This record gives sequence, structure tokens and C-alpha cells, in this order.
Amino acid sequence: MGKITLEQAALWCGGKIDSKYKDITFFGANNDSRKLEQGQLFVALQGVRDGHDFIPAALEKGAAAVLCTHCDGDYPAIVVEDTRVALGEIARGERQRLGIKVVGITGSVGKSTTKEMVACVLGTTYRVAKTPENHNNDIGMPMAILSIPEDTEIAVLEMGMNHFGEISYLTSIARPDLAVITNIGTVHVEHLGSIEGILRAKLEILEGMVSDSTVIFNGDNGLLWNLRGTLGKHTVYFGVQNPECDVLGTEVTPKDGQLNFRVKDFSVMLPLEGEHYVPDALAAIAVGLELQVKPEKIRESLAGFRNMAGRQEIYDKNGFTIIQDCYNAGPESMAAALAVLGSRTGRRMAVLGDMLELGVCADAEHYKIGRVAAKNADLLLAYGPTSQRMLYGAITGGMSQNSARAFTDREKLVEALKLLAKPGDTILFKGSAGMRMKQVLDMFLEETK
Repeated sequence: MGKITLEQAALWCGGKIDSKYKDITFFGANNDSRKLEQGQLFVALQGVRDGHDFIPAALEKGAAAVLCTHCDGDYPAIVVEDTRVALGEIARGERQRLGIKVVGITGSVGKSTTKEMVACVLGTTYRVAKTPENHNNDIGMPMAILSIPEDTEIAVLEMGMNHFGEISYLTSIARPDLAVITNIGTVHVEHLGSIEGILRAKLEILEGMVSDSTVIFNGDNGLLWNLRGTLGKHTVYFGVQNPECDVLGTEVTPKDGQLNFRVKDFSVMLPLEGEHYVPDALAAIAVGLELQVKPEKIRESLAGFRNMAGRQEIYDKNGFTIIQDCYNAGPESMAAALAVLGSRTGRRMAVLGDMLELGVCADAEHYKIGRVAAKNADLLLAYGPTSQRMLYGAITGGMSQNSARAFTDREKLVEALKLLAKPGDTILFKGSAGMRMKQVLDMFLEETK
């Protein structure tokens, strides 16, 4: 059943409608006619393909109405000058109408996992909605807001960016009551110029925050820690290394594929491998405590936590142990994934795609990751335009030249992997989303049935 009328949506975005359709309602929005659900608003975006070409398909699929720049037939439509901007305005109006609490999450790495953990923790006490999959940009996040059920009490919204102004735009729509910054790393430095530029871009999340809001920062990150007392907001720090953090993780013990640690006066078990997940959990715990979730509920929720598909899934297939971490990659997350590989027994292979959007830092960061790979893997297959730098790093880090190879052709990479891999090996697949490492994994498993 729809919840927003075309009349209301048109009022929010300044669009025009045919008065006979003013009472038509929609629930949710989608810009992909193939994935559109019945009763949603179809958003005709101008991209590589003109979304207006898919209006007939969207209506046939069951779209309640269309958001477009021109209407060429008799169907429910909101006509606007710019559909992307109008989508944001409608989402802004809906967020205000709902009157719910919003937790906004951003950071260089770990924001999706943190978003999932926050939603998991809060879900024990509140009715929670969250951004699905990677809906964290100027199209995905507004669509997520328009899909929030009426009975929701708290929405957990992820905000991504790779340029200045993007989070500023998202936070103006979401108006967070609590904002989490997981960390400040080197991802997107190509577009933001420096680590300080990345910090400024992430801090844009504060611009849209409501009054009496709370910020929750990683206190192990020097740039974020140095902001304490300067923001004029209630600030909570979480961390593992900095003993002055408000929510401090101690006694971190990896064992049997899980993590055990303590926070304040209670213990936590997390069914994940890799100590890099502890800060994500601490951020979720900090949010939970701020919103009066009881410690026993926090413990229970995290003990049953399951991460999103594509983020460090570990499973056995075709005689191999696969570590599938293909969603995205930066220097920090790549090093963390290699540490998980290094904790494994038996022969360990790292199949690593390039880390994108590092700009002038690309050569140096790939070289460093090569050296990290030398400490955690027995064989390295590097893939992409910068793979040779990773190769050099591995060799100077102590890996033999016969154990490290670089590729720029996906088929040749898979061919080499098929020849080198042996049953019983643990194989890590990781790289930036643009390197399509999941395709490499799928091709390898298909050929080794």
C-alpha cells in the first residue's frame, strides 16, 4: 500500500502533476525498471541510458507513478526539471514527515559492516530500517528513505562519497540525530587531495545534524581524536588502542573463527574473523548505549551477527577454503584481509586486484600492500594496471620471485590460478569494486569443479 501521494511529493519537489492523479500513492522508489516493485515510484534518470526510454517497461511492471522531466502519455507522473534533485527533495520531505531518529554512518572503510551491526544492535529494542546493500549515494540513500515503513522508530543510513559536497548533500536530506565516523583512511584520496581533505569531506555529515545531536568517532584515529571538545556536540569515542576512549574494547582474543573482547563491564563474542571488525562492533555498541539498549541485548545481537554478502565470506568450495572479500578495497581493508589470510594454516594464496582512486598515492600504497602480502601469503597473484608495484613490494618484503606474479588480463590470471591452486589451499580474493574480483572468483570456481 502506498504512503505518499503524488500531490504531496510534487509539493515537496516543486513538480507538476495532472490533478486527476493527485491522490495516487506510492511506497518506495527505483530507477531500474528491471528491479522495480509494484507500487513504487519509477525515477527516470539521465545516465548512460535515458531513463525515460524505460517508462513503458516500468508501468508494465507495476510502477504507481513516474518521476520524469517530460510526460509523453496519459499516466501518473510528477514532471520536474531534474529528476535526481527532485528525488532528493521528496526524500527530504519524507524524512521530516516520518519524524523518526536517524543514525548516519560514514567513514573510509567499514561503514557498511558498521551500518549492519548498528541495525542489528538497535533491532533488539526498536523497529529499525536501514539502507540496503550499497544504497549510500545521492540516488540510493533517498530511495532507501522512501522505502522506510511507517512504523519505523530508527533509520540507520550509510553515506558514501568520493568528492567534496556529496556527504553535505546526503546529510541535508537525512538530518541525522547521531553520526558515526568509522575512521579516516586513504580511500578516495585521488579526488580529495590529502588525508586532511578526506577528513573535511567526512565531517560534512555534521552539517545536516539536528540540534542536541551526538557524534560517535573512532578514538584510535588521530585526526578524529584531535577534534575532541571542538565540535560543540556531545561526542563519544570508541576504540581499542586509545585508553581514553569512552567505549574501549579490551582483552581482544581471536579464537576458533570468532572474536572475544570486553567493553566496560560486559563481554562480547563476535562470530567473525579478523580484529579489524572490533572497532566496527564498538561503534555499534556506542550507538546502542547512547540509545539505551541494554548490554545483554547488545551481547545477544552481536553474537548472532551475520555480515552482508561479499564482505569476508569464508567457506569451503571445490576443495579450497575461499575468503571472498570482493565488495571493495583500500589500503586499510586490504591489510586487514591479508591478516585474516595470514592467520590460516596450510598454504595461503592472495589474489588481489588493484585498489582504485588512490591518485598519486597509488604506487606507494600498492607497494606497501605487496610487503604486507609477503608476510601473510605464500603466493601472490596481483591483478590490474598497478599490479607490478604490488609485485615489487612482495619481493622486497621477502617473497620469492617464483611465488609472486602480476597480471593485467583477467583470463590469464584465472588460468594461472587454476594451475597453481591445490586442494587444501586457502585463497583470498579482494580488490576494488571496479576490478570485479567476484568475476575472477566465479571463473576460477567454475573451472575447478
